[in-house]
Amino acid sequence: MPEADHSFRREVLLAAVREAGALAMDYFRKGARKWEKAADDPVTEADLAVDALLRERLLARLPDDGWLSEESERAPHTPGLPFTWVVDPIDGTRAFIERKPHFTICAALVHGEQAVLGAVFNPATDEFFEAGLGAGAFCNGSPIHVSGHAELKNVRMIGYRAMFDDRHWRTPWPPVKIHMVNSIAYRVALVARGDHDACINLKPQNDWDIAAAELILREAGGICTNRDGQPYVFHGKGGKNQNVIAANPVLQEKLVAKLREFEPKIPKKD
Repeated sequence: MPEADHSFRREVLLAAVREAGALAMDYFRKGARKWEKAADDPVTEADLAVDALLRERLLARLPDDGWLSEESERAPHTPGLPFTWVVDPIDGTRAFIERKPHFTICAALVHGEQAVLGAVFNPATDEFFEAGLGAGAFCNGSPIHVSGHAELKNVRMIGYRAMFDDRHWRTPWPPVKIHMVNSIAYRVALVARGDHDACINLKPQNDWDIAAAELILREAGGICTNRDGQPYVFHGKGGKNQNVIAANPVLQEKLVAKLREFEPKIPKKD
């Protein structure tokens, strides 16, 4: 990507996401109308307002770029566009509705099949994570890096506690410290900053859920793959990468190996 494009697009991205964060906080404080897009899939007027703001701010300055967002995913995709913005206006909508500070605004610029710019902003805690390909990862302007913890024992994990029940595994986990926040992008960003050692999420995820956070983690020295250890391919057309395994490279390899033992058992109904 030409350096001039990188610098200009980064400037536009950071300003747009900051402004979107302020808008989201207005709704967060006063409340927002909500409804279900589909079963167990909530959305609010804040999601749509933030989506509209980001689209206007990014495409007004960069009208030749493509666009893909959770809240306007049917926007036409033009084959051959070199750059596509991949956006989740509010990742962690349930947390937003419940007034929990665990939601983020996510935007990534995809070039080819990878993210080259990314921002994940939690406006409720004023944590602004961002990265550029080959330029490092930062939170509020300070460089960040993944932890060096390389063993499963005592790993600081972000994930659903029930997943680690012994009944789901051929061999039990060693002691682990489990934490959870709603936004998947926020989880990966917290791993990138070294607050936690790893994140596992086996629920299907779309490109807009993880494109920005994946780049931030990668630039912070980590790696994010699916449960089979395969890297993500982002192409600006949507599609699920299925799951998220995020950690430093040594620990991530051990997590992928451990997941081969995962055999979820569904309780039998009486």
